[in-house]
Amino acid sequence: MIAIRQPKLLTSLAFALALAGCAASEPVINGLPPVAVTASGETEPVGTNRADAADDPAIWIDPANPGRALIIATDKKAGLHVYDLAGKDLAFVKGGLVNNVDMAGDIIVASDRNDGVNAHLAIFRLDPAKPAITALGRAAAGSGEAYGLCVKKGAPGEPITAALIVKDGTVRVGTLALPAGAAPTFAVQWEHKIPTQSEGCVFDGDTLYVGEEVGGLWELKQDGKGAAARLVAPIDNQRLVADLEGLATIDHKGQRYLIASSQGDNAYAVFRLPGVDYVGRFAVAAGAFGATSETDGIEAVAGNFGATYPDGIFIAQDGDNGAKAQNFKLVRWDQIAAALGL
Repeated sequence: MIAIRQPKLLTSLAFALALAGCAASEPVINGLPPVAVTASGETEPVGTNRADAADDPAIWIDPANPGRALIIATDKKAGLHVYDLAGKDLAFVKGGLVNNVDMAGDIIVASDRNDGVNAHLAIFRLDPAKPAITALGRAAAGSGEAYGLCVKKGAPGEPITAALIVKDGTVRVGTLALPAGAAPTFAVQWEHKIPTQSEGCVFDGDTLYVGEEVGGLWELKQDGKGAAARLVAPIDNQRLVADLEGLATIDHKGQRYLIASSQGDNAYAVFRLPGVDYVGRFAVAAGAFGATSETDGIEAVAGNFGATYPDGIFIAQDGDNGAKAQNFKLVRWDQIAAALGL
């Protein structure tokens, strides 16, 4: 059921967000009031200017030095960027229309939209020492336009399990193989159809969460060649305001949380796993690095990354970076957790 917010609350929240500079234009609908945090850093802009170009970030953590990390992020009209945690653009590789991105070790997997009729996964390898990205090829993934993408976090050496979300809501989960001297392959293990357009996804163990943009958050668990599916957090104009976009998970004090981009009102909803219990919302307000608005992809990771990010990082695509091309904002996770009382 769609909740009707009180006019007084709508007015006060809109005014607060306007002061915070959270968006170029005010949302039509505002959900429950978010707590405000500010970014501690931002990346340099992507290369495609005056367009909706930046989309989705992933984080590589150095297995030999867990305090070192790199950000891999898409310019969905051009390719992939590599940034350090200071936001410096260290490397770029052309990839054309790559939408979402995720990582398994040093392997980068992206949803490839260069063919709007037949879906593909674009596969790359990260050389973190240089740093540089090398294209390894494309894996066919069935019919439809590739859109969302996420990778299951497994142990080193395990087969890579990826979920590809076709733009019409078809979810295909399978195993990615990288044979030496041959093109990558993607073998579908199971498939499920979400009712309408979907994009954001994230694994929590064997459970896959998928964001239906105008429907809400779905929980999928493999059931043979299909999935047992349930809508665990609908678009209700309180916790989530359409479009529902990027999803991410993070561990904090022995508890796991799922974060969802409530794009329609420039906020982020947080749920406690595995019960998908709502715990609160936050917004990235104006500060030294600006606010975020109309966020597509997000990422979050726990860990100690130095004085600037001592207890984890939250990264969000920013749909309005002023006169510059779009970029990604970095927020201290401990700041978010404190604001939400976690």
